[in-house]
Amino acid sequence: MDRSPQDLLASLLGKAKARGADAADALLYKSLSASVQVRLGETEEVERSENQDLGLRVFIGDRQATVSSTSFAASDLDTLVERAVKMAELAPPDQYAGLAPEDRLANGPFADLELSDGEEPGTEALTERAKLCEDAARAVEGVTNSSGAGASVSYGESFFATSHGFFGRKHGGSHSVGVSVLAGEGTGMERDYESDAAVFLSELRDAGDVGREAGERAVKRLNPRKMKSQMAPVIFEQRLASSLLGPLAGAANGGAVARRTTFLLGKLGEQIFPENVTVRDDPLRKRGFGSKPFDGEGVPCEAFDLIEKGRLTQWYLNSAQARQLELETNGRAKRGTGGAPSSGPSNLDLLPGELSPEELIRQAGTGLYVTDMFGPQINGNTGDYSVGCSGYAIEGGEIAYPVSEITIAGNLLQMWGSIVAGNDLKRKGSVNAPTLLIEKMTIAGN
Repeated sequence: MDRSPQDLLASLLGKAKARGADAADALLYKSLSASVQVRLGETEEVERSENQDLGLRVFIGDRQATVSSTSFAASDLDTLVERAVKMAELAPPDQYAGLAPEDRLANGPFADLELSDGEEPGTEALTERAKLCEDAARAVEGVTNSSGAGASVSYGESFFATSHGFFGRKHGGSHSVGVSVLAGEGTGMERDYESDAAVFLSELRDAGDVGREAGERAVKRLNPRKMKSQMAPVIFEQRLASSLLGPLAGAANGGAVARRTTFLLGKLGEQIFPENVTVRDDPLRKRGFGSKPFDGEGVPCEAFDLIEKGRLTQWYLNSAQARQLELETNGRAKRGTGGAPSSGPSNLDLLPGELSPEELIRQAGTGLYVTDMFGPQINGNTGDYSVGCSGYAIEGGEIAYPVSEITIAGNLLQMWGSIVAGNDLKRKGSVNAPTLLIEKMTIAGN
C-alpha cells in the first residue's frame, strides 16, 4: 500500500460521493498473529498470518450497503465503490440508518492507552515459552499425558474515516500462554488447564507457573464422585465467573432491545443485582484488552457503570439503535469491515467485593464449587440458564471432594439478584469478574 491509510480512505470516500452516495464511511484493518503449539515436548504447529481488509459503507437517502475487499489495487477499489453504490440503490430503506451525529464525533489527539508494547517474539521465543509451560505441567506428580501447550502474540491496527470529516486510528496487541494436561490412567483420567494473557509481555505470568498450576489442578480432579441432586449455593471459580457477565452484555444490547428479544426488556433503571454490586464498562483503562479512544462510528468512548448499586443504568448503543430507541448513542458501536456497526462492551468488569474465595466457601456451607463447564444454554427471551459442569462439593464450609457429570440450572435474573462477589478480580480478557457466589441453584447429579 503506497498511500497512507488516511489518504486511501479519503480517496475512497470521495469516489463514493462522486458516484452518488449522500454519505459514507470506511474502515481499514491490518493484523498480524503468530503462534506455536507443542505437545509432549515436540513442536506440532507453527503459524503466522498477516491480513489486511477494507470495508466501505455508503448511504443513499435512508438506504445503505457495505462491501469489503482484501485488495487495495486502484482498479479493485473503483469496483468496490461502484458495487457499494449499486447495492445501496437496491437496498431496503432503513429510517434509522446513518452516520453518527457530526457533533458527537471525537476530536484528537487521543490519549495513549498503552495498548501495545511493540514486542513481537519470534518463533524460537514462542516455542520456548510453550515448552516451558508444558514441561512444568508434566513435571507435576500424577500428570500422565498432555493435550498440548501454546504461546502466541497478536497485533491489530485499524483506521476509520467518515465523509463528514472524522479520521482516527486504533491499535492493540496481546501475548498469551496456556496448557492442558491429563492426570491418572485409563478411564480414571481427568483433564484440566491453565492459561494467561496480557497486553504487555512483561505482565504475562511466568510460563512455568502457569504450567504447574495446570498440572496441580488436573491431579486434584482425580477420582471424582457424583453429587446428589439438590437446591444449593453454587460458587463460580474466578476463571469462570466472567461467563455470567457475557449474557448481561448480550441482554443489554441495544439491538436486542430494539427487536424486543431480551429478558431485560422493561428493566432499565430497575434493581437486578444486589445494591453492593457494580458492573463497570471502561474503554479508557490503560492496557485493557477492550480499550479504545473512540467507537466504531467515531464517537468518543467514556466509562460508565452498566450496573450501579445493583441497578441497570443503560443499554449498549450505536447511533442507529439510539435513534430507534429515541436515546443518545453512548459510544459503544462495534464495526467490522463486512457490515453495518453492531454494539457491545469494551472492558466489562464486575468489581470485587470484600470476601476471599475461602470466605465465600465458608458462607456457602454446603453446595458446589464450579471449576469447569461446557455447553451453556441460555434462553435470551426468559433468562433461563443451564450448563454442564464439574468441580468440587462443598461440605461444612470447606472444599470436600471432586465431582463431575453435573448440570446446574437457574434463571439469570434470580442468579444475578443473589450474587456475592469475591475480592479476587483478575483481568485476562475484556470481560472479567471475581469469584462469584450464587445463593441457590438447581444442581442435577444422581
